[in-house]
Formats: sequence, structure tokens, C-alpha cells
Amino acid sequence: MTVQQKAAPKPAVIRRISTGRRMKDRFLQSLVYVAFGLAVVPLVAVLWLVVSNGLARFDLEFLTHSMRGIGARDAGGGAYHAIIGTLEQVLLASLISVPIGLFTAIYLVEYGNANRLSRAISFFVDVMTGVPSVVAGLFILSFWILFLGMPFSGLAGAMALSILMMPTVVRSAEEMLRLVPDDLREASYALGAPKWRTIVNVVLPTALTGIVTGVMLAVARVTGETAPLLLTVFFTDSINNNPFNGPQMSLPLYVFDQAGRPNAAAVDRAWTAALTLILIVMLLNLAARLIAWWRAPAKVR
Repeated sequence: MTVQQKAAPKPAVIRRISTGRRMKDRFLQSLVYVAFGLAVVPLVAVLWLVVSNGLARFDLEFLTHSMRGIGARDAGGGAYHAIIGTLEQVLLASLISVPIGLFTAIYLVEYGNANRLSRAISFFVDVMTGVPSVVAGLFILSFWILFLGMPFSGLAGAMALSILMMPTVVRSAEEMLRLVPDDLREASYALGAPKWRTIVNVVLPTALTGIVTGVMLAVARVTGETAPLLLTVFFTDSINNNPFNGPQMSLPLYVFDQAGRPNAAAVDRAWTAALTLILIVMLLNLAARLIAWWRAPAKVR
């Protein structure tokens, strides 16, 4: 009998070890399923509550009419002016924050080299990540509206939202750029391409899927913000297609305003506006998933 045959474990010992590992594996799987169920139950409950209460007024009138001429206790009316305001404010916030956040991430990954400036930028990005949303609104209110004398407008709200979007865009783009293999950069340099052309033609297209997903998630995050808009946009019942002048409604403000009115018609409008806001956020996340799937290689699909 060889030494290996003597050292080999017996079949009964192997069965005991395998049985114990399988039991531990199933126990941990059960814990994961229970944790997932506990996390999903509140989400499903909130969705069911919003859908069940919001479907009653979710019709063409609600999506195509404003609240102009609708009294405090009148039925009817809609959130068209709030939908337009939300889309314009989020679009302006994206136009402000996405280029700044993307250029910041490119500097941190491609040019920073852990110097003092890059460390300072990373520190302030981390600080901005934890800034409460009402602080961003207070900053725009004090500087843009009170100090410079600018009017309440959708632009002011968009600037407050861009402050909240910027750290998310920076961090998501930074992580995606760091995932690009250095071999691709070195191959581009070996072909004689300068650094800026390597970033534009090699690095950014490779990380585009993750960058777009991060931007979509940042947009979805600020779409439902209410506190900064309370201080910068103000309230209006009329349609204002110009985000650069005058108060402009948004869906979060519309929900806040209608839910505070003591009548059933206003509360129904608030539920329907909340449902509309959830649908917009879900469409943004779905768009991010579709873009990621479309940009993925065929093998990954």
C-alpha cells in the first residue's frame, strides 16, 4: 500500500464533509433569500399603494392639462406643467453636471497621478456626496437669488440639482475609466496616438456603457428631489415652458402642494403625480439598461 493510499480519506469522511458543506451552503442561501424578501416587501408595498391610489386620475386630462383655473376644492386639472418643469430642470441639471463630472473623472484617472490637486478634488467630491439636498438649495437661494438678484426659475432649481448630481457622475465615471485595461492605452500610445486622442477614441468608448448607466442613475436620483426646488423654483399653477424666467412647477413640488390641500380631489392628484414620477424614474433606469445591453459585446448578450 502506497503512502497516498494510506493518506486518502475514507468515503464516509468525505460524505460527512460534503453533507456539512451542503447544509451550510443551503443555510446561507436561505438567509440571502430572507434578506431579499425583507428588502422587497416594503418596495412592493409602496409601489402597490401608489399604483392603487394613482390609477384613478391617471388619464389623458391629467397628462395634458395644468392647474390654471382649478380651485382648491375643484375636481379635474392635471400635472402637465409639472411634467414639463421636471423634464426641463433635469435636462438642464444634466447639461451642467455631466460635462463637469466627466472632465473631473478624466483628470483624476488620466492626469492626476495622486498629486495634491487630485487628492483635494477627491476629498471635496466625497464631501459633496454627503451634502444634504436642502443645503444645495440654500446655496443657490443665497447666492443666485438673494445676492445676484436673479428670479425664481427652473434654471435655479437645475443648478441646485446639478450640485447633487455632480459627485455621483464623478464617482461612477471614475470607476468606469479605471476599469479600462492599461493595455489598450499602451497599444494606442505604441501606434503614435497622443494622450488626448487615446482618451477620446479608446478610453471613453470602452467605458461608455458604465458612464451612461451612472449618469442615468444620477438623473433618477435627483428627479424626485423636493427640498432644493422649494427654495429655488417656487410654485405656479400655469404652464411655464421657459426655465430661465419665472417660477416653474415640478412633479415633486406638485405632490407636496396637492397632498397638503384638505380635499379628496387634491389628494388623488398627488397620488397620480407620484405615480407619474415613479414611471419617469423607471423609464430612465430602463433606458440605462437598454443602452448598456446595446453597447455590450454580442458574447455578453
